[in-house]
Amino acid sequence: MSHDLHESLRENVRILGDSLGRTIADDLGQGFVDKIETIRAHAKHGRQGETLHQRELIEYLRQLPESDLLPVTRAFNQFLNLANIAEQHYRARFRRVEDYKPGMQPALGELLARAQQAGSSPRKLVETLANMRVELVLTAHPTEVIRRTLIQKYDAIDECLTAIESSEDYPERGARAQGRLEELISQAWHTDEIRHERPTPVDEAKWGFAVIENSLWQAVPDFHRDLDNLLLETAGERLPLDAAPIRYASWMGGDRDGNPNVTAKVTREVLLLGRWMAADLYLRDLEQLKTELSMWKANSALRAEVGEAAEPYRELLKRLLTKVEATRDWAKARLDGRNVDDEAIIETRDQLYAPLLACYRSLCDVGLDTIANGALLDTLRRVAVFGVTLTKLDLRQEAGRHAQVMEELTDALGLGNYREWDEEQRQAFLLDELTSRRPLIPRRWECSAESREVIDTFRVIAQEHSEALGTYIISMAGEPSDVLTVALLMKEVGGAVSLPIAPLFETLADLDHAGAVVDRLLSLPGYRSLIRDRQEVMIGYSDSAKDAGQLAAAWAQYRAQEALVTICDNHGVDLTLFHGRGGTVGRGGGPAHAAILSQPPGSVNGSLRVTEQGEMIRFKFGQPDIALRSMEIYACAVLEATLLPPPAPEPRWREEMDRLADIAHAGYVGIVRENPDFVPYFRAVTPEGALGRLPLGSRPAKRRQDGGVETLRAIPWIFAWTQIRLMLPAWLGSGEAFARRLQEPGGLELLQEMRDRWPFFGTYLDMLEMLLAKADTAIAAYYEHRLVDEPSLKALGKSLRERVIRLESVLLDILQQEKLLENTPLIRQAIDVRNPYIDPLHGLQAELLQRNRDADGAISADLSRALMVTMAGIAAGLRNTG
Repeated sequence: MSHDLHESLRENVRILGDSLGRTIADDLGQGFVDKIETIRAHAKHGRQGETLHQRELIEYLRQLPESDLLPVTRAFNQFLNLANIAEQHYRARFRRVEDYKPGMQPALGELLARAQQAGSSPRKLVETLANMRVELVLTAHPTEVIRRTLIQKYDAIDECLTAIESSEDYPERGARAQGRLEELISQAWHTDEIRHERPTPVDEAKWGFAVIENSLWQAVPDFHRDLDNLLLETAGERLPLDAAPIRYASWMGGDRDGNPNVTAKVTREVLLLGRWMAADLYLRDLEQLKTELSMWKANSALRAEVGEAAEPYRELLKRLLTKVEATRDWAKARLDGRNVDDEAIIETRDQLYAPLLACYRSLCDVGLDTIANGALLDTLRRVAVFGVTLTKLDLRQEAGRHAQVMEELTDALGLGNYREWDEEQRQAFLLDELTSRRPLIPRRWECSAESREVIDTFRVIAQEHSEALGTYIISMAGEPSDVLTVALLMKEVGGAVSLPIAPLFETLADLDHAGAVVDRLLSLPGYRSLIRDRQEVMIGYSDSAKDAGQLAAAWAQYRAQEALVTICDNHGVDLTLFHGRGGTVGRGGGPAHAAILSQPPGSVNGSLRVTEQGEMIRFKFGQPDIALRSMEIYACAVLEATLLPPPAPEPRWREEMDRLADIAHAGYVGIVRENPDFVPYFRAVTPEGALGRLPLGSRPAKRRQDGGVETLRAIPWIFAWTQIRLMLPAWLGSGEAFARRLQEPGGLELLQEMRDRWPFFGTYLDMLEMLLAKADTAIAAYYEHRLVDEPSLKALGKSLRERVIRLESVLLDILQQEKLLENTPLIRQAIDVRNPYIDPLHGLQAELLQRNRDADGAISADLSRALMVTMAGIAAGLRNTG
């Protein structure tokens, strides 16, 4: 990275910061701005390692009058969000979405050339891309702290930065953009950053559709155009018209696991919303095409369709417009609760695609290729990717809820108690019923409300076109019967098994048994014809890491995938792996390119599904330029993993990994599960108790309201440790594992060999390095100093901090580095720039948590809001939060 690139980033941070300063001065006076400057100066000094100054910062913060606490937290939170905008802008401009070590930035052109050198024919490249199925699944995890109204203002600020940068020769244009920037920053400052009520699942879905409308609608045709040009250069062929290497699915409004707010009614509403939004977006495309396609030359097929019209293309588009308008009005009426007939509406992708294709072929046949390959081609590409529903909606429900339906059913029919049967009995019963012609569910069956809700969900599936729906995912799946039950309910309510059914393996034990379960499933008579020889399996990242610690979980995920690849190969079944990764490292996050190439060889065979969660959707897909780059990264990685798969690990590396994972797992469990002081320490030192009050997502923070760490959802668990900068879930246990290894002869050499030659291990170390760079034991110690009294808890805290420090030195030995992140200066700089703004928020948060506890949770509304704003600010400052 040359120096001047950083210069533009610094300059933009300065422009935004100065503007925020002026806005705050207008609102609260220059005296208040001076206080903010004093706090920032103390924080900067404090960071230069002079502990004295850190004391000064804390003293200054503690003397602030109560009325200043909310505006001070808001000022620092806004600044961190503006710093993120500047960085987003910088990444979009220089096409850096992910943080690579030098020389690792993947580019499709280079990759195609490398694949050809390795012996892939041009034909093979085109085929692999044309048949590639990468589905990015947008999920609304409760980590998107920022409100939608602010996101829109932030996008507009980004546009102002572009305008200012490109106005060197037009000073008046620059002045206009600067004026607009001031206005937007003032709007943001005077807008509440914390929502007052939790979003509903429908709100979350609208948020997801907004990303498509504002960004992907533009990025998708651009991506295909770039790909098309590359293939023409490398292989002399175009990308087939209907190829859609990257598609989008969604969990928003379909994910019921632990979220009682997602009902069959909600799912139906979200599906209608998708239809309405899609029709609305296509209407804009079609209006433009009707304006542009005024030609008269047409082929005989188009003439046969429209007769002797003077402007044949316009004639056909007019008819299509009428249908799409009718579809939009139908969906709107249904959303408003009015029943309208659906005769003239568009139901399937093909009804929209065929007339456009007829126009395209006609233009090509009469020699107007240039026009065919313009705006019309873009619309065809959109139809290929988005269909008539924008995304495919997945449904997810917990295995126990399906078993409950079967229990009530077998009881009502006098067949015995399903829950008491063993796995063999269950399988025999379910397989019988799957082939039986008579219905199993009685017409007037009186079941519990919970079972009725499950049945109603299957009704929604039965009434929908299959192209509107994605996969049915079963969380906490442990046995083949869990999958058969869903197949049976689908058949009973809908008449056919229509959706792929994916068991989700999350805990360590489930991951270790995943292969055996799928093997038994595929061996069952009749099951393979039911699934038409295609099986999808979901691997859970966040719960496994919470359950076992990061290192053991990562290795278990790797081994589970290897087993599944081998088993599906043996059965001759197509396997698609669905990765449930989160934004944070503790939940499988990190650069997508590195993550995909560190999967076991053969596990990414042209098909892949992966979740994109919460705020990461905005960081990767929120703006067209960045979304384009993100899609390129996915396409690149999947192509490379398919055509040039990574090597299989050497037997000695596997043995080493087994040992490391065992030591790390024991170390993790010894603290988290077995140390009686751990849960009280967690509750005392982190803002976990206050987190539940943050109106983030539509899902409750806990699965159950009582109990220890295991009842917490993985997201609040990680969010809470991140807030105090201890990052515990991501590293606990791994320090002991590496340290023990380094004491043995040859240990260091083996770890370094694994780092250099095995992408899985190298990527793991990179993630650990980034995390430790964001961890901060001094800040964690300050929280403890403010919030923990008992000596036994303080002793535990001290030992945890010592572990971080030991792990850092061990990791630097393995990486042969003097300090963390010395090979990725951009991340290093991003952390350093933000620290002086995050430090005051930590100080204030600890202070507010203490006041909140003293007052037994009864602090004023302003202080309660200030506490929430500190959480939002720290989350924004550290970027990959949940």
